[in-house]
Parts: sequence; C-alpha cells; structure tokens
Amino acid sequence: MEIILAAGAAVLFAVYWSINTSNNFRRILVKIEEADSGIEVALTQRYDTLTKLLAVCKNYAKYETEALTAVVRLRQSMSVTEKAAASQQMDEIFRRVNILAEAYPELKASENYINLQDAIAAVEDHLQAARRVYNMNVSAYNQAIAVFPASIIAGLQHRTPQAFFEAEAGKKDDVAMNFD
Repeated sequence: MEIILAAGAAVLFAVYWSINTSNNFRRILVKIEEADSGIEVALTQRYDTLTKLLAVCKNYAKYETEALTAVVRLRQSMSVTEKAAASQQMDEIFRRVNILAEAYPELKASENYINLQDAIAAVEDHLQAARRVYNMNVSAYNQAIAVFPASIIAGLQHRTPQAFFEAEAGKKDDVAMNFD
C-alpha cells in the first residue's frame, strides 16, 4: 500500500513538474513575442521619424525616400534576422541623409532638421533597449530549454532555441582611431 502511494505521489509530482515546466516555457515565449513587438514599435517609430526627416530633405533626397519606402514594404511579417537587415538598411539611409546634410549647410541649420535628428537619437535609444529586452528573454528561454531536467520536456515538445537579434556586421568591427 505504501509503495502504491509513493508511486502515485511520484507520478503526480512528475505530472505537476512537467506542466509547470511547460508553462514556464510558454511564459518566456510570450515575453519574447512582447519584446519582438517592442522592436517592431521602435522600428515603426524609426521609420516615421526618418520619413519626416526625408520630407524635410525632400528636395535633396528623392532616392533615399524611395529606398526607405521599399524597406518598410519589406518589413511586414519579418523574422528577427530580416528585421535586423531592414534596420541595417535604415541605418544606411540615415547615414546618407547625414552626408547630404553636410553638403547642404542650409539644410543642416534647419530647426526641423535639428529636431528630427534629436528625435532619431531618442528612437535609436528606444530601439536598442527593445533589442536588449528581446535578447534577454531569448537568452532566458534558450537556457530554460537547455538545462537538465527541463531539457527533457523541451525535447519532448520539440522546442528549439530562438534566434537573437544580432548586431549589424559593420557595427561589430573595431573603430579605427586616426587623428592624423
């Protein structure tokens, strides 16, 4: 009788533990989806701000406006890797607009242009924070499915590691400090 009770308690504990572990995986996945949404919001804000900046520069930057519009069209339902690539394309457009402003001092002195530059800096900070939150949640999930004994449940449920939001390739390189 005691053996049956002990076996029953062990089975109940195993069922409870597996349900709890599975729910933990789901909670972390919801956090990842929420963080992904945060990245999407930040990318949308970035697009809106860049669009306004390009409107200020419209006489100077027709090509950049068309390129940004193409990037946004592509951005719908993207994977994390594709969002990183779109983000990199927007960085390139922003870089070109800055070069354009250097060529046209009257544009660079415009109050609208200066305000939009400040807004872009704020959006970039928000985007970086959203990426950090996303990667933190991905790390927690990947760790949760990798450690024993939770890895048993993860394997039975065919759970796979999530992709991190990677830094743009050019931003990983060391910056050359040449003061000559």
